[in-house]
Amino acid sequence: MPSTALRPASRPLNFWLCLGMPAVAAAILVLLELTDLDMNLAKLFYDPVAGDFIGRHSYFLEDILHDRAKEGVIVFSLLAVLGFIGSFFSQRLKPFKRELGCLVLSLGLATSFVTPVKVVTAVQCPWSLEQFGGHETYSELLSPRPATDKPGRCWPGGHAATGFTLFALFFALRDRRPKLARRAFIFAFALGTVFSVSRMMQGAHFFSHNVWTAIFCWLICLGSYYYILYRPGLRAEKAVTADPIGA
Repeated sequence: MPSTALRPASRPLNFWLCLGMPAVAAAILVLLELTDLDMNLAKLFYDPVAGDFIGRHSYFLEDILHDRAKEGVIVFSLLAVLGFIGSFFSQRLKPFKRELGCLVLSLGLATSFVTPVKVVTAVQCPWSLEQFGGHETYSELLSPRPATDKPGRCWPGGHAATGFTLFALFFALRDRRPKLARRAFIFAFALGTVFSVSRMMQGAHFFSHNVWTAIFCWLICLGSYYYILYRPGLRAEKAVTADPIGA
């Protein structure tokens, strides 16, 4: 039987803003391929005397900000999955089945797309390039890859996606808790940015790699929200527990 909790109407969504800004950012990134911005920013973190990036062997950047932080996001994702499963059985969680389902789908898609795309694009990491003590040849994102025995696996940024995937939390909270949702957005953006800069300091990614990752994660989370939660003009309705995602 239906839950007594009411699902709030969807708040208005400005698609010109939500889709327009990522589109503009993507266009700018394509144009930046014609400049040396990526290379110049990478040089800021490279020590030519030591012949390595300043954060390449940093315990804090690698063990804490990379490994432990990633494990923290994984734990959060597992809790989200458990919450979604629990919403099929717990009366307290059933009214939030849609939100939990959207959260789980967004987290899954925003992280699982990275590895296959890395394989297809074969973009080299900065630390592998001749300019930074490596042996590989630099190539722009949209240009053919030079022949090599070790194809790159650095576009888009995996660790950046670990942070930016939390845009999913913003959309899951958007209709019920708008103030908390805004804080979640700020947190996700800040965490993704910190992860991005930390990997740049280690020579793992160029600046543009991480911005592309943020765009992809945002669009994936936006799409999940649109198809699962967004109901324009819908008045508050009772959550029906018979549907696995609360349709």
